[in-house]
Amino acid sequence: MRGGAFTAAESARQDEPPTVEQATSLFMQVVLILGGGIVAGTLFMRIGLGTVLGYLFAGIMMGPVFQLIGEGKEILHIGELGVVFLLFIIGLELKASRLWALRRQIFGLGLTQVVLTGAALTGIAILFGMNWQAGVVIGFGLALSSTAFGLQLLEEAGETNTRHGQSAFSILLFQDLAVVPLLAAIPFLAPFSDGAEVDIERIALSIGAIVALLVVGKYLLNPLFRIMATSGAREVMLGAALFVVLGSAMLMEAAGFSMAMGAFIAGVLLAESSYRHELEANIEPFRGLLLGLFFIAVGLSLDLSVIADNWLMILVLTPVLMIVKAAFIYLLSRAFGQSHATAVRVSGLLAQGGEFGFVLFTASAASLIFPRETSSLLIAIVTLSMALTPLATWLARRFSIEHTEEETLEEDFEGAGSAVLMVGFSRFGQMAAQVLLSSGIDVTIIDSSAERIRNASKFGFRIYFGSGLRKDVLEAAGIRKAKLVAVCTNKRETTDRVVDLIRSEFPNVSLYVRSYDRSHALSLRARGVDFEIRETVESALAFGAATLDAFGIEEELADRIVEDVRRRDQARLKLQEAEGFYAGNDMVTTRVVTPEPLVKPRPSLQAIEKSADENGDTSPIDEGPPRKRRRGRPFAGRRRNFDKVQSR
Repeated sequence: MRGGAFTAAESARQDEPPTVEQATSLFMQVVLILGGGIVAGTLFMRIGLGTVLGYLFAGIMMGPVFQLIGEGKEILHIGELGVVFLLFIIGLELKASRLWALRRQIFGLGLTQVVLTGAALTGIAILFGMNWQAGVVIGFGLALSSTAFGLQLLEEAGETNTRHGQSAFSILLFQDLAVVPLLAAIPFLAPFSDGAEVDIERIALSIGAIVALLVVGKYLLNPLFRIMATSGAREVMLGAALFVVLGSAMLMEAAGFSMAMGAFIAGVLLAESSYRHELEANIEPFRGLLLGLFFIAVGLSLDLSVIADNWLMILVLTPVLMIVKAAFIYLLSRAFGQSHATAVRVSGLLAQGGEFGFVLFTASAASLIFPRETSSLLIAIVTLSMALTPLATWLARRFSIEHTEEETLEEDFEGAGSAVLMVGFSRFGQMAAQVLLSSGIDVTIIDSSAERIRNASKFGFRIYFGSGLRKDVLEAAGIRKAKLVAVCTNKRETTDRVVDLIRSEFPNVSLYVRSYDRSHALSLRARGVDFEIRETVESALAFGAATLDAFGIEEELADRIVEDVRRRDQARLKLQEAEGFYAGNDMVTTRVVTPEPLVKPRPSLQAIEKSADENGDTSPIDEGPPRKRRRGRPFAGRRRNFDKVQSR
């Protein structure tokens, strides 16, 4: 991957400016790539083979078969940025606490699988006549499985949180980590290397680049994002995200490592940042588009003549690869204490080759570790193994005797989302979060105010920067794995838009919402929220109860009065919900309680709710027909205690 995109750019600058015909041809190729990717990706997704194979098929059809597009090398260089963005997102998800929770499976099962499977496949490659450098790349490249395929199949089957899903995820996570040193090792394995003298200089430069990236990431990135977040301009945050990814990639590429390693390190440094979800949401569209372009370019670069000449070898080696990988994964899973059912399901899910194999084999061919024909042969084997993955998972399910009894884990992977997603960290949200956190319930909080995030961090709260009005931010914050979403935003208009978005895109999640006033509460109920409450209702009732205490009203009687007001308020809301806003006005009148605790207020104090208070409730109050005022003191015969006022 080193220098691919930049070498192409430099050579382009040395050529003559493109003519109109060349520009038209370029635009035509872009249209063909987009159209072919859309059609093939959608078709393959519908038949259950996944978009990766669809993009490969589109590239093969447009390139080697119909020759609609010429050489795919230039497109491949641009598509390599998709791998860069993918590793940045992987780094964002690798919080230290998450790695620690899965440490045994990641660094035990995952490490053992990569090392032993890679060593076995390396030995097989050497037996087929490869030198040891090519054998290492081939063996460890084929030892990797498809993260895109594995996670997609788990997600579609709803098995992400099962035991075999957790084990598969751990293995894939370590394989993603292993890609970084494997890519970094390619320049050292390549023939015609610069020698020992240059190696010392390269190592010193590499260490300096890593140290510089660590310092910048630790001390400058968070303040930089905080400053830009205060501007409120989404395009500024988007540009900053691209700058961080591409800048770190260029720095590491200049130091002799792969661009992917630089992006990965930058992602890890930002994994604990409050802006992690916003960064992931901004990068994700570019990652998907460019990674799709990469797979299309791989198809464009495929040499069908090599496949035609070696079709028998491909048909033989593909099942050999899948059987060897499945056997190693099964035995290692059993050695690490997994049940027979779990081991079979994991081995069937991860028996195929992975998309990172395309990256390793293509980069190795460019570095002359082995011929391009060998790269095409290996890519064909990996592609065929991917196509056979649905069949392998079906067979694994059939051979898994205990699969129907396998329990679903209650806990989720930390960092991938919490049980509760809170949108908006207002004063209301702060108190609600206190209740949840005190009960041991994990809460993911997002807010679009950089100032609020900075102030909350002083008190130990972890809040992520992001807008609840964006579907991609909600997904990055883990809404699909949340059991409940608490919308605690300040403005009524913002709350309505968040509720409409969640109800439209995520209809199965429970929605608890803070309402602005009575009319807003009715509007939210019409939108189908599971629970709503006006911010001032309970505080006003508590305040009223405290005033009753000041007048010496007995606690039991005061509780009855407050509960009666609360009950009638809810009954009135239900009536208004059914008959309209002005229904139930007569229910506002205080009902007679024996012994009667209250007297009718003076006429000047009747229209309490007609003034616009901070709650914004402007509904009229109908006091009903006047009642006769009782003679004598209103609290005669009851205990008074004007000196003792308790907050309730």
